[in-house]
Amino acid sequence: MTFSLTLKPGALTLSDLRQVWNHAAPLALDRDAYPVIDASAAAVRAIVAQGDAAYGINTGFGLLAKTRIPDDQLEQLQRNLILSHSVGTGELLSDAVCRLIMLMKIGSLARGYSGVRPLIIDTLIALYNAGIMPAIPAKGSVGASGDLAPLSHMTLAMLGVGQVRVHGILTDAGAALQAAGIAPVVLAAKEGLALINGTQVSTALALHGLFMAERLLEAGFVAGALSLDAAKGSDAPFDARVHEVRGQPGQIAAAAIYRQLVAGSAIRASHLVGDERVQDPYCLRCQPQVMGACWDIIGNAARTLLIEANAVTDNPLLFKDGDLSVVVSGGNFHAEPVAFAADTLALAIAEIGSIAERRIALLIDATLSGLPPFLVPEPGVNSGFMIAHVTAAALASENKSLAHPGSVDTIPTSANQEDHVSMATYAARRLDDMAQNTAVIIGIELMAAAQGIDFHRPLTTAPHLEHVHAQLRRSVPFFDADRFFAPDIAAAKDMVLRGELSAACRDLFAPLHP
Repeated sequence: MTFSLTLKPGALTLSDLRQVWNHAAPLALDRDAYPVIDASAAAVRAIVAQGDAAYGINTGFGLLAKTRIPDDQLEQLQRNLILSHSVGTGELLSDAVCRLIMLMKIGSLARGYSGVRPLIIDTLIALYNAGIMPAIPAKGSVGASGDLAPLSHMTLAMLGVGQVRVHGILTDAGAALQAAGIAPVVLAAKEGLALINGTQVSTALALHGLFMAERLLEAGFVAGALSLDAAKGSDAPFDARVHEVRGQPGQIAAAAIYRQLVAGSAIRASHLVGDERVQDPYCLRCQPQVMGACWDIIGNAARTLLIEANAVTDNPLLFKDGDLSVVVSGGNFHAEPVAFAADTLALAIAEIGSIAERRIALLIDATLSGLPPFLVPEPGVNSGFMIAHVTAAALASENKSLAHPGSVDTIPTSANQEDHVSMATYAARRLDDMAQNTAVIIGIELMAAAQGIDFHRPLTTAPHLEHVHAQLRRSVPFFDADRFFAPDIAAAKDMVLRGELSAACRDLFAPLHP
């Protein structure tokens, strides 16, 4: 069934956002939003007609707020704002992130506090539906006064200036709009500022990190359970009573998932009696505690980001005061909540990879796992998983540096008018690098654990995990002798990022996706 979305301003769900992240699908705005948008735009026109100075409507910006702009220059003021603020650099944001940015900007403006005409919102919707993605450089925002530079690049597309991406191909914005039958907009008073003030870029990047973290969490559960069986570990630490007496909700839920993942394993049944080991290493035994804590902070970040996805975050804002409209300057563009959410997601992504790396180290160590050294027949002539583990260790260590909080940094801008910033855009942007690293680590663990399961044949692992093993083996064969290993790692990584290895256990992970 084709997904489509009728946007009710302020009512986006995480499911809506995941769908838009995953797919380019038709978007429409609920018709009930238009009267509110019209009224807000009319209020701006009335303020201009009255001639009173109002920030961002008929004044300069930032430290130039005291400069009054003549009415006949207001359109030029807004256009100049966009041109001068389009100073981003770096790689272009992906289509998935651009879709989220446009969706949230449409939803924010449509709540009727920003003073833009329906034409502005309709033009953004038209670009979205035509698959015309603004060419937005990833770097250049400090996450307060909004994501000014990247959102200016988004707005350039509406003006028909610069470049856009259509079906993955960069092309001239004016030509793309003409081909789609979309007229470039001429910005009226307040509209340029409303478009570029806001946290939509940092929030979209953080949502991208959130959805990646959810997939990594799923794959980390599966990989950890498979490693447990490969190492002939015990499922006793997953006993519900252990976790109930502590009371941490994520830990309790994680333990329940592990119990279901390993249920019915013939490998486990083979060493229930006579196993000399008393306790497993922490990377096996403490999985519910670690992954449950990750689950909790991922959930907390999701709640913050959902609120922000529906928020009005530009400045100034227009409110009704009886029959009058008043302009109120505030600071909703400050993305501190997004920065904090991104920083906690970074902790979760790093820890999911860190504990997975420890399980790889365990599996290749014959003294701990009981498996052939480095998980390969004829070790010595074959190095097996020796250097694959080094790769995992390198990436886990890199993630430790990347996990340093972005939100603790600030740097003054705009001649000290904007003297404390959130750095949310960086904090969120680095999540993709971290997720890519952790996906490789989990991919290597899955291959190592599958190798261990194969060494235990004809014994079988649990039914859920047999499905995972079979899915992996369709792309990555048994490692019987040294071969060019990088393509196998890349294939396993891709399966992690696409959610393929956890698909056979999808019902177990439903609680992860509220």
